[in-house]
Amino acid sequence: MATRALVLSDTHLRPGGRRRLPDAVYRALGEADVVLHAGDIVTADLVHELSGFAPVHAVLGNNDSDPALSILPETRLDVVDGVRVAMVHDSGPRAGREARLRRRFPDADVVVFGHSHIPWNQPGLDGQLLFNPGSPTERRAQPHHTFGLLRLDAGRVLGSEIVVV
Repeated sequence: MATRALVLSDTHLRPGGRRRLPDAVYRALGEADVVLHAGDIVTADLVHELSGFAPVHAVLGNNDSDPALSILPETRLDVVDGVRVAMVHDSGPRAGREARLRRRFPDADVVVFGHSHIPWNQPGLDGQLLFNPGSPTERRAQPHHTFGLLRLDAGRVLGSEIVVV
């Protein structure tokens, strides 16, 4: 049975703030086997909440100043159902991204990133998938709030989807 990964980035939830994750994210969390968060979590409370649904793999973002988040790595490489998934918050400029991420994560099948709030679900070099879920809470110049879903099974990516909230 395939592993369902819910992919988030740039949630920017502040303690005591009025912003919350959209209902669509909570529905997807109910079916998730793992949560991948590519940074700008802002409050460790969100990590605790997400971990109540599924194991959470997260990296540090440039807005993650909560001292409890300081334990997060800036990058990571995890194996999820046989798929090597790398994570970083900021992938750098669009120009040269494919080659830069291939050099930075040569063993990764998938590279999950955030920072720009721009959803991205495109092949990189040599079959590597580059995946930015956008933001479910702060769309900036994008037309919609978004998050991502990955279906992984026995070392293969069966599906990758950007979900519009």
